[in-house]
Amino acid sequence: MNTRELVELAQQLRVDSVRASAAAGSGHPTSSMSAADLMAVLLAHHLRYDFDRPAHPGNDRFVLSKGHASPLLYSAYKAAGAVDDEELLTFRKLGSRLEGHPTPRQLPWVETATGSLGQGLPVGVGIALSGKRLDRTGYRVWVLCGDSELAEGSVWEAAEHAGHEHLDNLTAIVDVNRLGQRGPTRHGHDLDAYARRFQAFGWHTVEVDGHDVDAVDRAYGEAISTKGQPTAILARTLKGKGVADVEDREGLHGKPLKNADDAIAELGGVRDIRVEVHEPPAARMLHAVRTGHLELPRFEQGEEVATRNAFGQALAALGTGRGDVVALDGEVGDSTRAEFFAKEHPDRYFECYIAEQQMVAAAVGLAARGWVPYASTFAAFLTRAYDFVRMASISGSGINLVGSHAGVAIGQDGPSQMGLEDLAMMRAVHGSTVLYPCDANQTAHLVAEMAGLEGVRYLRTSRGESPVIYGPDEEFPIGGSKVLRASDRDRMTIVAAGVTVPEALAAADALEGEGIRVRVIDLYSVKPVDRLTLRQAAEETGCLVTVEDHHEEGGLGDAVLDAFADGRPVPRLVRLAVRTMPGSGSPDEQLHAAGIDAESIAAAGKLLVEEAVVR
Repeated sequence: MNTRELVELAQQLRVDSVRASAAAGSGHPTSSMSAADLMAVLLAHHLRYDFDRPAHPGNDRFVLSKGHASPLLYSAYKAAGAVDDEELLTFRKLGSRLEGHPTPRQLPWVETATGSLGQGLPVGVGIALSGKRLDRTGYRVWVLCGDSELAEGSVWEAAEHAGHEHLDNLTAIVDVNRLGQRGPTRHGHDLDAYARRFQAFGWHTVEVDGHDVDAVDRAYGEAISTKGQPTAILARTLKGKGVADVEDREGLHGKPLKNADDAIAELGGVRDIRVEVHEPPAARMLHAVRTGHLELPRFEQGEEVATRNAFGQALAALGTGRGDVVALDGEVGDSTRAEFFAKEHPDRYFECYIAEQQMVAAAVGLAARGWVPYASTFAAFLTRAYDFVRMASISGSGINLVGSHAGVAIGQDGPSQMGLEDLAMMRAVHGSTVLYPCDANQTAHLVAEMAGLEGVRYLRTSRGESPVIYGPDEEFPIGGSKVLRASDRDRMTIVAAGVTVPEALAAADALEGEGIRVRVIDLYSVKPVDRLTLRQAAEETGCLVTVEDHHEEGGLGDAVLDAFADGRPVPRLVRLAVRTMPGSGSPDEQLHAAGIDAESIAAAGKLLVEEAVVR
């Protein structure tokens, strides 16, 4: 396209953004209008993409980090012939593929869900890492950001990671339109302020008038030709560009234009320009799943092995058996034991340093390219990345998260290091799987099982050594549990997981010495939960005791209650959990102080049975 045609295409994108928002009665047309020239030049001249084959390995990848500008994205899809005008005008309506913020659930051209600002560039880094280090197909990653979201720390985690990895296949296009939601941004139109920050992280920067299509065209060409550095194109634009009533005016964010018909006329009317997007270059297929023989580590019953060690060994073995498995760690690989994978498969290991948001985002980006990522850090530190986990669920992303050093059982480090909220946090994620193994063989099998699941998967591992109670050939289906003690004379059931399983067994032994038979269930699958086994235990023993190294809210006890959420009678239930703020102390002291060690479980169980007799 020549200059005039590019200008016309940009005007069409503005008009269609206005029309879509007007039809919906909501949306962000002014945020779309500022970036229309940037999108027009990219679509017509630089993006290499086959919309009929979104999985083509040579396709460039585009991420709209400022996801509220979805009218612009959908207008570009229309210009490319991917959607028609009728569908464009279903924007934000119930059942439409064109949601208020883009998601890949129904749109195969969307790489990741956006709308929570500050996430597009971090995910784009993950996609670019795949292209640079793994796929090596030559595709480029283009991320369109807003200037407001550059206040998010996650953007600078991404910038530093990309600079460190020399991701010259990554271009961030920053729409510096000066206005945020409630008023001017921190730096307004000071492009140099943004340039200095990107340059400090090793980026090449280009400052440009975002409404000069020829200048934008040259800037994109410069980004493509820059080697050894990612490029940030800092484009000075005006919010609401092209319509005098809204251009560069405050207070109009997230509102359809009041006089849409007049605005469309001012922009030159409705057009139907179609763009012949450049074909992607020929490329080999994405990595084949090189499946070899999976030989999981085997541990002898009676050994003392930390589940974090079993995780590391199992992950390394899985990496040998499956060529699509990758690992990411937050600079604690020697503690999480992800370092075992790093030593055996260094080409598929990504060190994200202490940047948990970027670690999870990179995992999402790698998953978007077909890899099976395992991202690990301390359970407590995953709370920092929770918004990224939430958005991963919206994307339908298949990522595996592993939180080690969970609970008061870590001992002397104290409460800042104790993940006591992680089970609740991960259970609340839509479609998630939450697993909490108690021994090494169980851990190894669950690590392998996770690879074949969908959605967000979370595995909780422990720092201290624990006895191996299962044989290496035992199976642990997702959604199952293990009944470790049972008889037809059981008077109560103890439900435990992870570090509390050995404590529950010791408590059962103590109670049996006093003539009280106890059933013990290892509820290793916290979500989905084994409803059938729990209901049967409630019916046969009459009462349940749940014991967890976690806060009471949202953890194991609530998972057990889910088994009775369909209106079935809730059994008598005693919930043992961490209810006080821990301090420092040995693991044994911590478990006792929290009331979740064998002695405390036995005391609670005895009291429960005695109360039942009185009643």
